[in-house]
Amino acid sequence: MVTSQAPRLDGVLAALADPTRRKIVERLLAAGELNVGDVAAPFAISTQAISRHLQVLERAGLIERRVERQWRYVRMRDNALEPVESWLTRQRRYWTAALDRLETVAAQQTPKRRKS
Repeated sequence: MVTSQAPRLDGVLAALADPTRRKIVERLLAAGELNVGDVAAPFAISTQAISRHLQVLERAGLIERRVERQWRYVRMRDNALEPVESWLTRQRRYWTAALDRLETVAAQQTPKRRKS
């Protein structure tokens, strides 16, 4: 099933495919807003590499930036992960129903045991 959110979901999942970007997202979810230097601090990569990761996250609609004087801040966008949550909910619903149907069929085809 193709939904109107499919392109956005694809972009979000592609952005989250990288472990560094997932760690950045986790830090932002935990801390709220951080300046770019604080985002880069725990990583053993250059500030330029962090900046490229932030660009990917921004293009995917996951983060937003703001500038205050010489500081660059980033934070998660509201409902940024909604496409993933929505997709997972649909998948969970589908597979729960499919497994329930399978369980029903298996129960119907399993012979009843006689008490001895």
